[in-house]
Amino acid sequence: MTSRAVTLQGPRVRLRPWRLDGADSDLDAFAALNADPRVMAFLPQPLSRDECAAMMGRLQARIDAQGWGLWAAEADGGCIGFIGLSVPSFDAHFTPCVEVGWRLAARAWRHGYATEGAGLALAYGFDVLGLDEILSFTAVDNARSLAVMARLGMTHDPADDFDHPRLAGHRLERHVLYRLRRLTLAHSNAAHEK
Repeated sequence: MTSRAVTLQGPRVRLRPWRLDGADSDLDAFAALNADPRVMAFLPQPLSRDECAAMMGRLQARIDAQGWGLWAAEADGGCIGFIGLSVPSFDAHFTPCVEVGWRLAARAWRHGYATEGAGLALAYGFDVLGLDEILSFTAVDNARSLAVMARLGMTHDPADDFDHPRLAGHRLERHVLYRLRRLTLAHSNAAHEK
C-alpha cells in the first residue's frame, strides 16, 4: 500500500510517518519514553516494548489510511515522541471531534517542541482538513500540557470538564477540555503579524 501520509516541517520539529522497523526504527526511543514514569505520570500506566510496537503500528495504519494522525515527532536528530491529530474513540459531550495531542520524552520537555509541533498539526487541521474546531484534553493536574494548550491560544470553560469514560474510578478520571476554533486561530495569527 502506498502511503498518502504527509510530513510537516517546522523550524525545529518535524512530524513524519513512523519508522516501524529496520536500523532507523522509532521503537527504541518510543519504548523508552513510554516506560519513563515522568512521561507516564498522567497516563494510566507505563507501556511495554510490545505494547509500544503495537501502538506504533496502529498509529501508522491511521496515517496510511487518512494521510494524517499522531505523527512521529522528530527533533535533535531523533524521535522524541508523537504530536498530531486524532479522533477520540469514546463517547462524551464533545464527541465526535478532532483532538490535538502529544507525548514527548522528558529530554524534549521545556524546549517548546510540543507547542511548535502542535501548532503545525493545528494549521494542518484548519488549513488542509478544513476543520472548524480542534480540541485538547488532559488530566486536571497535568500542568505541562495545560501550559501548552494555553500557549496555543486554546480556551478553557470549566463547564466542559469531564470524567474520562475509560478511567472510571482512576485517580486521573477528571479531565479538562480546551478548544480552539478556526476563527480564533486566524485572529491570533493576524494579531501576531501586526
